Amino acid sequence: MKLPPLLVYSVLRLLAFLVPLGILWFFFPIFREFWWLAALFAALIGISISLLFLRNPLSDASRAIYAKRAEKAPRSTAPSDEDIEDAESGDEDSRPNAA
Repeated sequence: MKLPPLLVYSVLRLLAFLVPLGILWFFFPIFREFWWLAALFAALIGISISLLFLRNPLSDASRAIYAKRAEKAPRSTAPSDEDIEDAESGDEDSRPNAA
């Protein structure tokens, strides 16, 4: 059974934050007192880890979200705005100039 890519990415992002937070709390006693500083450093470390190592899970999650949104989007047979504008600009160009 294959796990959904968004779930995989979310769990990896949480681990990228919680593991450095745990390391900071357990191995550096000053961070037990200044918990907010430990959370700040853990967030910075987690962002760095995510940018460096979680590109593939992020692109997989993005692809899955795009695919779900594309399959839910209604297929429109109406002309696009560009087509309408092109048709109007073509009509204006064919008019003779009133000089």
